[in-house]
Amino acid sequence: MRVKTRAKVITVCALVALMLSACQSVGYYAQSVSGHTKLMLARKPVDKALATAQPNIARKLRLSKELKTFAVERLALPDNRSYSSYVALGREYPVWVVVAARPLSLSARQWCYPVIGCASYRGYFSERAAQKYARSLTNKGWETYVGGASAYSTLGWFSDPLLPSMMNGSDASFAEVLFHELAHQVLYKKGDSNFNEAFASVVGEQGALLWLREKQPEAVDRYQANLAARRDFSKLIEQLKEQLAHVYKEGVNEINATKPSISPKIKAKMALIDQFRRDYEVLKRERWQGTPYYDAWVTKPINNARLAAFSTYHTLLPDFEKLLDLCQQDFAKFYRQLKQNLDMNQANNCDVKL
Repeated sequence: MRVKTRAKVITVCALVALMLSACQSVGYYAQSVSGHTKLMLARKPVDKALATAQPNIARKLRLSKELKTFAVERLALPDNRSYSSYVALGREYPVWVVVAARPLSLSARQWCYPVIGCASYRGYFSERAAQKYARSLTNKGWETYVGGASAYSTLGWFSDPLLPSMMNGSDASFAEVLFHELAHQVLYKKGDSNFNEAFASVVGEQGALLWLREKQPEAVDRYQANLAARRDFSKLIEQLKEQLAHVYKEGVNEINATKPSISPKIKAKMALIDQFRRDYEVLKRERWQGTPYYDAWVTKPINNARLAAFSTYHTLLPDFEKLLDLCQQDFAKFYRQLKQNLDMNQANNCDVKL
């Protein structure tokens, strides 16, 4: 009975979405509904999933219970049924996202949806479908990036499941991802991906750090080193973006990179990306003692879409970290302050009346 009820709710939401969308979007929403429905119906309670899970997954499933309790009691995150079930996915990621930008612009294309508003990405439950859509955009002059999302969030509309892709890596990484996704249920600013992802990232990172200090203090230094490397790499990315923005300044509306009038800009763009890779090697050698934190990212083709996707998570991080410190690491107070003032340029104090 409960399975049928869930399916009915999903179907109703799908019909509303389809009625609100343009005709050409029907296929996109259909795959979204189908993929979401399959994911929701494949959920198993954690205790039931433990009976057949591989040892490494079983350990993370047991850990998930501890992390959820910590999330509620120490991070003021929602106490609901999200992440109390598990889906053995059978593929690398639950969703693949497509990001697009013009050859001479760092602004990501926006897609607008019913309920959640606009976002700088378009999600697909099939990598093949995501790649196909990306190719169609490339043929129209866009630069594109397709990346897998390790977690899946419906912003609290449904009880989201744990997935194998969330559990890759260390316990700290798992804690961060879980806290990050739960944070999306606390606060969501419609149409502002930068705000939403930076907020959730700060909750995930600072929550994971607090959990490690209490439960696995021996792992704190390594996690802090990882966070420091993220900040270093983020600064390097921002430096590249500032340089590119200067080059693009008078050509942001151009699409065809073969035009003689803009070819010097494309050449300058490629030169800056090459310099970025050299600067990365210096950073790795001098700051990280050769640790290849971001080699996999740097060695792949770099374009405006990849840069836009990266900035979604990192641009506003320092502002959120500062506000959380002003709130003396009181997460509940931090959330209330943000809910009262969603403009990070003005949220420079924590004078919330409790």
